Amino acid sequence: MTMMNTIKILMMGAAAAIMAACSNNKFHVEGELTGAADSVLYFEHIGLSGIEETGRLTLDEDGRFSFSGEAPEAPEFYRLRIDGQIINVAIDSTETVTIKARYPQMATDYEVSGSADNQKIKELALKQIDFQERTLALEGSGSLSTDELRDSLQRMLATYKEEVTNDYIYKEPYRSYAYFALFQTLGPWLIFDPKNNADDIKVFAAVATSWDTFYPGAERGENLHNIAIEGMKNVRVMNARKTPMDVDQTKIEESGVIEIGLADNHGRMRRLTDLKGRVVLLDFHVFALKDSPTRILSLREYYNKYHAQGLEIFQVSLDNDEHFWKQMTEALPWICVRDAEGTNSPLMVSYNIFSLPEFFLIDRQNNLVKRSSQMEDLDAEIKALL
Repeated sequence: MTMMNTIKILMMGAAAAIMAACSNNKFHVEGELTGAADSVLYFEHIGLSGIEETGRLTLDEDGRFSFSGEAPEAPEFYRLRIDGQIINVAIDSTETVTIKARYPQMATDYEVSGSADNQKIKELALKQIDFQERTLALEGSGSLSTDELRDSLQRMLATYKEEVTNDYIYKEPYRSYAYFALFQTLGPWLIFDPKNNADDIKVFAAVATSWDTFYPGAERGENLHNIAIEGMKNVRVMNARKTPMDVDQTKIEESGVIEIGLADNHGRMRRLTDLKGRVVLLDFHVFALKDSPTRILSLREYYNKYHAQGLEIFQVSLDNDEHFWKQMTEALPWICVRDAEGTNSPLMVSYNIFSLPEFFLIDRQNNLVKRSSQMEDLDAEIKALL
């Protein structure tokens, strides 16, 4: 063998080693997604600061796809998405996750292999969907009073949280699926409330402590600690004062209503007390809820019918996404403001709100008259005040 051939072989070997090393520092998410030919499949990173697209491809008839990225030092979270259908994926180091799914039910109709954590995440996703469907069915049954409905929903929530806590979080708090479980939602709300619920704060703290041990210095672990600490402060403040169980009567006697002063969707400060002289429908709303479009159409009917006679709508949005809220309210004719604290807003406590949407009627003297549960015929109630 000549010296030149020897050098060539050594260089080829070195190149192969470098390529193998590079490959070993990547994770892979691959598989098949049938029934979605010509659809665009997005691969997105779910970061602490938001969702970022990291790849996309247009699916062929066979539905094969493959994405890869730099292996993280601590678990990270991604998702496969076509329109509103989502499959959540946790990535830990250089693993290969294989997914086989069927569109358009890909969010529930999929199989995952190569990752025990992602199998658990699938279980959690299906449990969350089932839980949400059961709560919607209960709310829509119409067979329970407001108090009965609230008590039933609270019992369902407590049962769900107990199961998830024991079977998925406390069992292995250092795993990515335990972290994923902390941030499950019911509509726009977190199922585990790390801001106001002492038991839920302990759950966050347990995962934070475990991540400190297994992933020291990880940004997500530090974020969990910050959330838990802030929640502990909130609980101490709440325990130091009596939380009102109904609309604060002292404030109502002083000013007629509990004041709300927030910027509207055009940046202008709007105050509820400035509407004295008009009948006001005070509406607390979340535009991200599924039934929001139907509710907005109903409000438009009342506004179009009675605005010229003196009705005004003062709508308080509790949406987390400001840009989405501005888009949804751009063409609405009434007053739309947004509380950046979302469903953790103190207004939820001051107005004794347990579910959304919720609304109140205020007379021309700026007095809070009735809430939704006290009204059988909203149209008749508005006419009586006008």
